[in-house]
Amino acid sequence: MKILITSIILATVASCGKTSNNGTVTPPVNPVDVSSFTNPLLSAGPDPYVTQKDAVYYFTCTLGDRISIYPTAKMSQLNKSLPQTVYTPPSTGASSRNLWAPEMYFLQDKWYIYFAADDGNDANHRMYVLESNSSTPLSGFSLKGKLTPTTDQWAIDGTILNLNNQLYMLWSGWRTANSSGNQQIYIAAMSNPYTVTGERVLISQPDFDWEKQGGNVNEGPEVLINPQGKVFVTYSASSCFNDSYALGLLTLKANGNPMNPGDWTKSADPVLKTLPSAGAYGPGHNGFFTSPDGKENWIVYHANSLASQGCGNTRNPRMQKFSWNADGSPNFGVPVSINTKIPVPSGE
Repeated sequence: MKILITSIILATVASCGKTSNNGTVTPPVNPVDVSSFTNPLLSAGPDPYVTQKDAVYYFTCTLGDRISIYPTAKMSQLNKSLPQTVYTPPSTGASSRNLWAPEMYFLQDKWYIYFAADDGNDANHRMYVLESNSSTPLSGFSLKGKLTPTTDQWAIDGTILNLNNQLYMLWSGWRTANSSGNQQIYIAAMSNPYTVTGERVLISQPDFDWEKQGGNVNEGPEVLINPQGKVFVTYSASSCFNDSYALGLLTLKANGNPMNPGDWTKSADPVLKTLPSAGAYGPGHNGFFTSPDGKENWIVYHANSLASQGCGNTRNPRMQKFSWNADGSPNFGVPVSINTKIPVPSGE
């Protein structure tokens, strides 16, 4: 009987967990599903942007009073990354308040972060750039300067186009100091990563009704170059306070000059828009990245999960895979429903 009872106990222990060398029993660990993820990636994160270098993804978003970066090897596990603050502005001055939409770039062997800021008065928003000699964008940043074309007007949402070894900055701006609520997309040439040269050129303004909901707004430009080298720029249209906020698309003609407005064409319809059934209201202000193995293209964007939530921190980051149309243009599809399992990027 003792032998039988002992055998039962040993069998029970063996079936319920592993026994360590010291004889203690380790409870079983429930398997974690690492083959899928769900949106949103974080509970908050307006104006998301991602860059990748040396097998690491660096994510950032608007925090307002500082710039922080989330490093991760797997974008599907962004919520496990610990944000690292890389820049805190001075307590006063022209760039001390309302830090918006930072973006990171590794250019000419240095890291640069472009962001918009003001002194507490929105009318004074301008673009600024940080510089770091560090090997990663997680330390060493100092303010390099202000980025302005000849016409120095309100500016936010700066992004970089690197084409044929020439740098350009694109941003959202006002025509004049009295143009609040009316935003256009401008471009200017750069002589180096921290200097805008010459005058700005207007390449997009609100034309269609879907760009004029709650305000005449084109903002958040983001460069996308397809595998054949064709240049696109996504942008966000309408006021972010309105649920009609959506992504539009500009296309540069083959061998076109980015500084020539006539070489850009605008798609007549939004390429990503609100889908209430998916819990995606006002999708916009996006970024792009590829899967770890380079085989898939992904878009990251923010949206609200409920209607009428506006421009605050309820905007949360989501990501989904996209494809290319026969003409080479991106096909973003429709927003994937929140809390729906999505296969992780290829190679994770």
